[in-house]
Amino acid sequence: MKNVQKIMRCVGWAAGFTIALVMTAPASGTIVADVTHLQGRRHNTLMGYGLVVGLNGTGDGGKYAASIRQLQAMLAKFEVPVTQAELSNTKNVAIVWVEATLPDNGIREGDAVDVRVSSVGTAKSLVGGRLVTTPLQTLNRGIFYALAQGPVRVTDPKQKTTGTIINGAVMEEDVVHTYISDGWAVTLVLEDVHASHALASVIAQSINEDQSELGQVRRVARATGPKYVVVKIPPEYRGSPSEFIGRIENLELLMPESEARIVINRRTKTIAIGSGVEIGPAIIAHGGMTIRTTTPPIKPTVENPLVEEQHAASIGSDQRGSAKLRELVDKLNQLNVSASEIIEIVENLHRTGKIRGKLVYRE
Repeated sequence: MKNVQKIMRCVGWAAGFTIALVMTAPASGTIVADVTHLQGRRHNTLMGYGLVVGLNGTGDGGKYAASIRQLQAMLAKFEVPVTQAELSNTKNVAIVWVEATLPDNGIREGDAVDVRVSSVGTAKSLVGGRLVTTPLQTLNRGIFYALAQGPVRVTDPKQKTTGTIINGAVMEEDVVHTYISDGWAVTLVLEDVHASHALASVIAQSINEDQSELGQVRRVARATGPKYVVVKIPPEYRGSPSEFIGRIENLELLMPESEARIVINRRTKTIAIGSGVEIGPAIIAHGGMTIRTTTPPIKPTVENPLVEEQHAASIGSDQRGSAKLRELVDKLNQLNVSASEIIEIVENLHRTGKIRGKLVYRE
């Protein structure tokens, strides 16, 4: 009994070891823009090689020929004649890979975006360094879309060879996405966690009803699968297509009954569990602890009392022999199981067919 009490006292919520659990329920007041995006919207990445200067002896060093050659080439542009031998003791310079991710709705000339820099040489740290003006381009090359420069901000003391420059790249060219096809149509793409034939049909029906008049059915939208709804822009909106797109994106939806679904984000270590996700009878043994789902739940008696031990716990089930997955995750959190281990347990249960629901990954 003393051991049980000791275990009970040790149980608590540890912020570093619990997983963020988000319960999802059928949405109310959901609009089209909440569950879709326009085809053509996408992130673009600009990239280039550059030099970070001003380091306090933590650069690549004169023995790293790649950075010395680039430094020599940069100085030559300003008509500063210098040989590689003369730069052999340079330790305040590092060659870096430079990236900038553009907004998914496009960007205009003169706008600024953040920049990520990563050492590609032998530098020990980029702390205190400054990126020399560096042209950025796409993989197609040929056009320089932005110029990056500025002080490098290193935020992770354990990873001193990578950093960011806030608003470090200024656009020299427009990057504008095309959403409208030659046939005056736009395509709504359902987000993966919402994609289904039922919801695609509801969206198409809602748009058609909005564009129809009393006694006249106007079919401008059609679902072409669980992820896509193609919408023809009516002639009266072709002078201002944004007005039409904004109108259909703000249409309220009568959502179909939500699918039993689990959404896992490994990067943020979160799980979103639909209200209908169930788990069948199972015994889960993991890291010295045991969790049981029982059918029916055990009723305590004088001869067989219910003992609350935190290294072993039970989850009750309904009349069909099922328990809610959220109860399992709650129990695992109470036992201080780490986020990555909870995700692994859920994945294994789904793989063995114990979970009644669809597993979706989102990054």
